[in-house]
Amino acid sequence: MKNYFSLLDPLRFGAALGVAVFHLMFWSSAWSSINVPPGFEHYVAADVKFPSAAPFTWFGWVGVEIFFVISGFVIANSASKSSAKEFLFGRALRLYPAVWVCSTLTFLVLLFFAREKASDFILPYIQAMLLIPKGIKGQWLDCIYWTLAAEMAFYGLVFCTLLTKKVTLRHLAWGLTIYSAAFNAFSMLVLSGAIQSDMLYWVVLMFRVPGATWLLCHGCFFALGIWLFISANRKLTALEQFAVVVTCLSGCAEIYYFSSFLLTNIPAISDQSAFLPILVWAAAVLLIAVAANRSRRSAGTASAEAPAYLRTLGLITYPLYLTHNVIGSAIIRVLIDAGLDATLALWVGLGMLVLVCWLICAKIEPAIRRLLSEIFSNFKLRPKAAPPSSLPSPPPRLRLPVPIRAQANFTGR
Repeated sequence: MKNYFSLLDPLRFGAALGVAVFHLMFWSSAWSSINVPPGFEHYVAADVKFPSAAPFTWFGWVGVEIFFVISGFVIANSASKSSAKEFLFGRALRLYPAVWVCSTLTFLVLLFFAREKASDFILPYIQAMLLIPKGIKGQWLDCIYWTLAAEMAFYGLVFCTLLTKKVTLRHLAWGLTIYSAAFNAFSMLVLSGAIQSDMLYWVVLMFRVPGATWLLCHGCFFALGIWLFISANRKLTALEQFAVVVTCLSGCAEIYYFSSFLLTNIPAISDQSAFLPILVWAAAVLLIAVAANRSRRSAGTASAEAPAYLRTLGLITYPLYLTHNVIGSAIIRVLIDAGLDATLALWVGLGMLVLVCWLICAKIEPAIRRLLSEIFSNFKLRPKAAPPSSLPSPPPRLRLPVPIRAQANFTGR
């Protein structure tokens, strides 16, 4: 039985593409408007701007918030049928091979385009290879790696939850719901002027990226993903439905806060609405919620497997996200230097990058995973598989195959 919600694959691919377009067509020039220190990508990027595309590209960053909801959903599904050791091993096999390949390619590209700055890349490269957060004063090998810090923090909480065997994912969802909602409510008070402090305004922004491991801004998105997973197994109680509303409002507050910051400080988009990225995010969440609800209602009903190409899109997403900023910028620069129009170079470059990412996810990653699995097995470090559930397994379904075991875990209070 597949463990992936088929509609999540094209959804997260679309989110990754949105983030890529945001960085390559908007943020590549917009960062200078707000005096944000540039990432290493400025060494490789071509000096081109796409001002006419700004109204359609500036909100692509909301793909990250969509990723976090999907991550909460998928990780809840994975954790619901794994022991703590199995979960940790599975996450390591999922995250590290792509990071090793993509960060090495990024490192080599940076060395090629900025040889005189080679020493600046070494420590960020090592941190990327080990998935160690850079801290407040360090620098990412690629600025988009900040999201991995948030993901790792969430995985750590899930791992601790599995270790206790008393605290459930439902408890974790409640904790993240309350924790993040309190902070995002506070951030809206600061933004509205009810609490007047320029320092607090910047402190809130600091917890979005440099302090992402605290999950103050983004904890609500992971919590929402867990709630949506639970709703795919059983009907939520009235109190849990209230928690979903709180996480949605909290997520809207986080998105609105960052949108307002961009609109206030970047003249090219000052006429845009801060509600536009909220609508994009809400549409993605609604799609997941509707599919989860239909899955629960159609439990026990067999249906055809999802097309393989959708699964491939999902697999491409992770390396695409890791490579689009630095490596994508480098490809576009080479194409522009070769004489291509900037817009054409961008779309051709993205197409080439997707092919590279397909090669990574289809050929290179599986080979590394097999090698790691063999090494761990030889040293008897690989965790034993959990005993199968005594409950009957449901037949596979098109949209959301959910393990029966998860139902048993979540119905208890």
